[in-house]
Amino acid sequence: MVVLLLKRHRYLTTLVSSIILLLLYFQNSLLILSERSPCACHICVSDRKKSDWFRERYNPNVPLLLNSTNSVLHADVSRWWKGLQTVPNTSSYTKVVDQLFSLFPDKHHYSDAGPDRCRTCAVVGNSGNLLGSNYGPRIDFHDFVIRINKGPTKGYEKDVGLKTTHRIMYPESAVDLDNSTHLVLFPFKILDIEWLISAFSSKTIIQTYSKVPSTIKANKDKVMVLHPAFIRYVFDNWAEGHGRYPSTGFLTLIFALHICDEVNVFGFGATSGGIWHHYFEKTLTSYQGVHAGKFENEIISQLQKINKILVHMGRT
Repeated sequence: MVVLLLKRHRYLTTLVSSIILLLLYFQNSLLILSERSPCACHICVSDRKKSDWFRERYNPNVPLLLNSTNSVLHADVSRWWKGLQTVPNTSSYTKVVDQLFSLFPDKHHYSDAGPDRCRTCAVVGNSGNLLGSNYGPRIDFHDFVIRINKGPTKGYEKDVGLKTTHRIMYPESAVDLDNSTHLVLFPFKILDIEWLISAFSSKTIIQTYSKVPSTIKANKDKVMVLHPAFIRYVFDNWAEGHGRYPSTGFLTLIFALHICDEVNVFGFGATSGGIWHHYFEKTLTSYQGVHAGKFENEIISQLQKINKILVHMGRT
């Protein structure tokens, strides 16, 4: 009887020990999985664990681009976005969006993030601090090169590079693109989306608050339209309500935080002499206007401080 009890005791001890080891194993496995980096880069933009400031602002679930499954706007977003209209609006948003998806790709983009991906992006602004920088080869080395509005490459290749994978624009800043570049429309009004449709079809819209091109050379299979909810998100979470609405450059930078794993920023800010002008023209520019330029610059500086972006200051 005693021998039988001893055997049972040893059996129970072994069983309990095995269960404890298994629990420790699964606990460690879950810990490793939870600590696994969200991308294969050295530092991942979307990693929200190391900064409370970033985690409070960055929403990985915000819709970036319009498609037929997310095109219905929440009432507060619709009111805010339509409040930005600078020209009378007589069109139905729903009808315009229906026309949009009958002409351009209707699909989800950039849903391929993961621990095995390292997508590097260069966000290239238009600051005069690019002149003499010799950044061209460094910019072209990135997977994505995102340019803003009319910033040209021809004649400036040494400083700004040749490669363009995405061109951010609105009707008043439209330029022709090559067949490999994504046209990314930032719509600040319903008429902007109508212009895009017209530019690839009837070619009848030639005026918004200023003259706009009736057509544009671009690959219609690479057209994307920023979601109004994303514009509102940038205004609320990142610009914190400063200004009337975010600048195109600031919107582009936050957009890059959502589609890239590593973000390098070129051509933002003033020259080393404190002058604000575009690298392709001598006319002085303002970074305030309807935008909160000073506040946006502070946010950009904070993003660099916490290693979410690297800002290249240009020629010093």
